[in-house]
Amino acid sequence: MTNILPNAILRKKRFGGELNEAEIRAFVRGVTDGSWADYQTSALLMAICIHGMSDRETLALTLAMAKSGDTLDLKDIPGIKADKHSTGGVGDTTSLILVPLAAACGLKVAKMSGRGLGFTGGTLDKLESIPGMRVDLDVDEFKAIVRSVGCAIAGQTAELAPADKVLYALRDVTETVDCLPLVVSSILSKKLAAGCDVVVLDVKTGSGAIMDTPEKSRKLAEDMVRIGNLSGRRFSALITDMDQPLGMYIGNALEVEEAIDVLAGRTTGPLRDVALTLGAHMLKNAELAPTVEAGRAMLTEKIENGAGLAKFAEMIRAQGGDPRVCEDTGLLPKASRKIAMPAPDDGYIAAIRTSEVGNAARLLGAGRLRKEDAIDPAVGIVMQRRVGEYVRRGDALLTIHANAHSDVAGALNILGKAFKFSPDAVTPPELIHAVVE
Repeated sequence: MTNILPNAILRKKRFGGELNEAEIRAFVRGVTDGSWADYQTSALLMAICIHGMSDRETLALTLAMAKSGDTLDLKDIPGIKADKHSTGGVGDTTSLILVPLAAACGLKVAKMSGRGLGFTGGTLDKLESIPGMRVDLDVDEFKAIVRSVGCAIAGQTAELAPADKVLYALRDVTETVDCLPLVVSSILSKKLAAGCDVVVLDVKTGSGAIMDTPEKSRKLAEDMVRIGNLSGRRFSALITDMDQPLGMYIGNALEVEEAIDVLAGRTTGPLRDVALTLGAHMLKNAELAPTVEAGRAMLTEKIENGAGLAKFAEMIRAQGGDPRVCEDTGLLPKASRKIAMPAPDDGYIAAIRTSEVGNAARLLGAGRLRKEDAIDPAVGIVMQRRVGEYVRRGDALLTIHANAHSDVAGALNILGKAFKFSPDAVTPPELIHAVVE
């Protein structure tokens, strides 16, 4: 194999040239084995950020990153295998709802997740608030649970797309985090390495999202679906609103409780709606439902007959957790204090700055700034109002769930700035902005 020198690749991209597959593979190989210095990698990231990448380049980069370490072979598990990815939000517990519901409909859902870094914990942190729950499964154990139960949610192995870990760390310090080809290849490489046939993407938009406008979110969704489908898998995406928290519960054990309430049929609203719509697209793409509407009806039936909640309990049991939480959410960790935050005046809620609600939850202990930071599974925020609702002065806007270490004063200060009020009626934001297939 001809050795392609870093300087040649850097020079080509610096002047806006299109890199070929061999050059991109050489770059990813150098990133993975350390033969490219950080300053060389950083220079190429900046050149990509300035000049962009063609679809051919982005696909080659995605595939090379996916193959930079271990790949998960799920072919020995019968049936279509599906996965879901969210670009991240606040009060977003859709995975814990749609994964067992889709499995109850006969789909094999093999979901690998990462740790949360930011507002609240990620899906793994939420699951770990269930007593005994294990998410650090080895590959054989993970596959065995998917095969027998129909679904499993586990942590990504250290060797899954290792090139992405290096590139992401450098993107974070070189102001190239929001470069679309790099975002697309980062997300899709891990999904392709995880081995599923069907992937549904939930691309958030608004004040609590990476992409803060519908236009930016649509471009990201379109690029991911197009590149994902070029890889030979079936991708689709929803662009969903994050101009207010999706669910009413924010915090790890609190979000598990809300997911159980949805699966039990006790709770409706935006969280359930987005979970059902994502799951319906998953069933349609897997050809288990002829249309999205038929898929939604199938999933709704699994809520009504209790099969979705039973499947969640089965998955919890298989992963070492206490399935009794599905019948008694009082077994989940609980905070020692509850503090209501009242409305300062009469009026309609005109806006809720989601990022500030998330930052407040982190101050309480529900999230982390660094990967080594500890999370308190019990703390968080329960929203009691949504955009468009009318409140009177003194009405509770939300309730803080706190423990001794929680920065309640800091959280209340941030939350006081998160709400905007209007004397006139306000139209709530649209929940699902677009579907990209």
